[in-house]
Amino acid sequence: MFERFTEKAINIISMAQKEAADSKTFKIYPEHILLGILQTKSNICSRLLAYGGMNADDFREYVYEKYKNISHEFKHTNIAFSSGAQSLIKLASELAKKNTNSYIMPEHLLLALILNAQKTQPAVLEDFKRYGTDIEKLKLTLLKLIAKNDKKNQLHPELEVKQEKNDYSTVQSIFKDGEAKDILDRAVAKLTASHYEILGTEQIVQSILEDKNSDVSKLLEESGVDLDNYLSKLQEISSRQAEFEEKQIIFTPNAFKTMFLAFETAKELGSANVKPEHIILGVLKAKSGIAYNIFKELNIKDDELAHKIIKPIEKQMPETLTILRLAKREAQSMNRNIVGSEFILLGIIGEGAGIGARVLSRLGVTIKDARIEVERVLGYGNSYTFGEFVFSDRAKKILELAWEKAKKHKNTKIASENLLWAITQTPDSVAMQVLSNLGVDVLEINQGILTELESIKNE
Repeated sequence: MFERFTEKAINIISMAQKEAADSKTFKIYPEHILLGILQTKSNICSRLLAYGGMNADDFREYVYEKYKNISHEFKHTNIAFSSGAQSLIKLASELAKKNTNSYIMPEHLLLALILNAQKTQPAVLEDFKRYGTDIEKLKLTLLKLIAKNDKKNQLHPELEVKQEKNDYSTVQSIFKDGEAKDILDRAVAKLTASHYEILGTEQIVQSILEDKNSDVSKLLEESGVDLDNYLSKLQEISSRQAEFEEKQIIFTPNAFKTMFLAFETAKELGSANVKPEHIILGVLKAKSGIAYNIFKELNIKDDELAHKIIKPIEKQMPETLTILRLAKREAQSMNRNIVGSEFILLGIIGEGAGIGARVLSRLGVTIKDARIEVERVLGYGNSYTFGEFVFSDRAKKILELAWEKAKKHKNTKIASENLLWAITQTPDSVAMQVLSNLGVDVLEINQGILTELESIKNE
C-alpha cells in the first residue's frame, strides 16, 4: 500500500496515526491526515496551510473535541482508516498516476483531501473555512506544484520511464533467505507474545540483538545497545504510537520503510544479501519507529553508529560501492543530482580493475569518449545543488537486475560484470544509447563477460 509513498507522505500518515492514538479515537479520519500535514513541517503543504491561516495546535484541539464522543468505540491496538480516509488515499494515488508522478507526495494527499471534501465531505470544508483559507486558491497552487514536479521528472530521460512491475510486491519476497530470513522468522515468532498482528521495527531489531555472535550485534553492544537495555526500554512503551499499523499489510509503514531502505542500502554497498548491518542502517535512515526511538533514548548518535557499520565494509572495497561513488562523482562533475544509468556506466569504466571495465576496454570504450558521449546525449546540467543524489528509475532497475544476477549465481557481492550485464537488459536506458553511439552492441558485451569469466575459471 505504501510502496509509492515518498518518505514525507509516509511521515504524514504516521503522524495522523499518532494523533488518532493520542486522542484515543483509534481510527484515522481525514482531519487526522490534515493534522498530519500541518504537523510535518518540512513540506511545502504545511507552509501553504500556515499561509492560509491554519495552526496545528489550534486545529488539534478542534479535532480532538470533534471526535471525543466516539473515542470509546474502538478498543483495540490496530488503528484503521475510516472510509473517508481510505477514499482520500485512493484518490491521492489516482492523482499521482494521472499526472505521471512516480510517487505519492504530500501535495497529492492535500489535493485529494480538498477534492474529496468538495464532493462528499462538506464538514471537512468547514475546517478550512473556519480559518479563512481560500480553498480554490490552495487547490490551484497544488495543481501547479504537481504539474511542476512532472516537468522536473522530464529533466532526465530515465525519470520518464514507467515503473516496471517486479517481484518485490512484499517485503518477505526480498528477505526470503540468508541472515535476513532468520531475523524475520525470529521477529514474526514474537508477534503472538506481544499480542500484535503486524510486524514492527521493534521486533526486527530485537531479533538482531538476540544473535549475540553476529558482528553487528557486538557493534551495537559496544555502542551502548544490548539486548537487556533494549528490552527494558521496549517494556516501557505502552503503545505503538511510533509505528503505524493497518490490517491489510503485515508490516507497519515504518517497518516497511526500514526494510526497503535496508534492501536499497545492501545493493548500494555491493552486497547480494541483506544482512543485519543493512537493517540497522535502514533503521537509522528511516529515522522513525519504535526501534529508532529506543536508540535515541539510549543516546545513540546516528552518524557515529552508521560510520562504525560502514567502515569495515569500505575496507573490503566492494566493486559496486566504488562504482556508485564514482558514478555520483561523474554526475556532480556534469552538474547533476540525478544518477542515471549513464553515470553507472562511467563508474564501471572508471573503476578500471573489474571485469566490466576490462570488457569495455577490450571493446575500445574509453572513459574520455564515454564522458563526451554522455554529455552529448544529456547536455551539461544546471540543476545541481549540494543535496542528496537520486537514482533514476533505470539506474534503480539496473541495481535490481544486478542484485538478482548475483543472487542467481549464489554470489555474496554484486560485481561490475553484474552491473554491466544489467545495463544490456535495459535497451531504452541512456547507458545503452551511449554504448550504441560508441559502436558497441549487447552481444559483444555479453560475450566479453562470458570470455572473462571463463578465463578466470581456467586460471
